[in-house]
Amino acid sequence: MKLDDRLVYEILSAVEEIPYGHVATYGQIAKLIGRERNSRLVGKVLSMSKLYGEYPCHRVVNHAGRPAPHFYDQVDRLREEGVKFLPNGCVDMKTYLWNAEK
Repeated sequence: MKLDDRLVYEILSAVEEIPYGHVATYGQIAKLIGRERNSRLVGKVLSMSKLYGEYPCHRVVNHAGRPAPHFYDQVDRLREEGVKFLPNGCVDMKTYLWNAEK
């Protein structure tokens, strides 16, 4: 699947804005770039982000706070930033969700 580089960098720019020690959701990033219904596209772009440089993609989780299943060091990287997890393995979204306003 060939993605438009402008769209890729738009997504990655939004991800760069997530503050240290906070997380955002795929849907939140999609909404920030004006594509509310494209959270899966955000996930696809983040899975390929290494091709475009270094971005804090580890700060993006699903709406329930669950880390990506094949991003093996995501949890460790978030813990290094002080993000706490609930017993179910999800980020405590009430505490760490980024309050992003466009």
